[in-house]
Amino acid sequence: MRKNELADLPEGGDSPLNAAVKSRDASTIDMATEAVKHKQCKLAFQPVMQAKAPSEVAFYEGFIRVLDETGRVIPAREFMPQLENTPIGRELDCIALEMGLRTLSRNPGIRLSINMSARSIGYARWSRVLERFLKKDNSIGERLILEISESSAMTVPELVIDFMDRLQPRGIAFALDDFGASNFSFRHFREFFFDAAKIDGQFIHGVSDNPDNQALVRALIAVAREFEILVTAESVENEKDAEFLIANGVDCLQGFLFGAPTVSAPWKVKNRERTAS
Repeated sequence: MRKNELADLPEGGDSPLNAAVKSRDASTIDMATEAVKHKQCKLAFQPVMQAKAPSEVAFYEGFIRVLDETGRVIPAREFMPQLENTPIGRELDCIALEMGLRTLSRNPGIRLSINMSARSIGYARWSRVLERFLKKDNSIGERLILEISESSAMTVPELVIDFMDRLQPRGIAFALDDFGASNFSFRHFREFFFDAAKIDGQFIHGVSDNPDNQALVRALIAVAREFEILVTAESVENEKDAEFLIANGVDCLQGFLFGAPTVSAPWKVKNRERTAS
């Protein structure tokens, strides 16, 4: 910016761009607050496929969605970055967990992963929701996967490790989300005992034509194998990438190639198709 342009900025240093960002964030928070208040939330489900034959669904991932005032479904990427460290963000974590656990309770034939963050562990309501469902049905824990991102796990590693130690004996599996995306030290694998890791999509998209990402993916798979961790590749969008990933030893594949997240439970759709045929 040229020196004489500084005089044109509004007092307080707020440029038109900054003002627009603040307005957007405030609007996002208002929309999510209204959605929580009126229980206008849904889970969208995406299949995670076994890499090896018979290549069936290993589990589904549940993503929180909110509905705006028109009833339009809003994906998490549109609101969670602004809400992640707010009270409304914690409420959405609770809603996602409760909806996911209710889904498992009503559908004993599926496994489901739900995203959580380290902040959820210390939130009393979130813990009460989890405990209530586990007491009601022990089998739910054996079909629940909790996903924690690298960056979240490293904010309070001791708290996350203790939480995992308490819940893994109850059958709950833990997946390290966004594997490779941040400064997660490999030595922490010895402390956390993750059951699974999901390689970040930035390394997966177009990997079949990118030698640098191929080397990174192979290295991440090798590290996970050393610690006997199941490996999922996310953001798989074409057959060439899927073939590379399968050949290099991933256990599961997730992405638009196999289905986009949908608020219509895909296992119910599949059962209707089988019945119709």
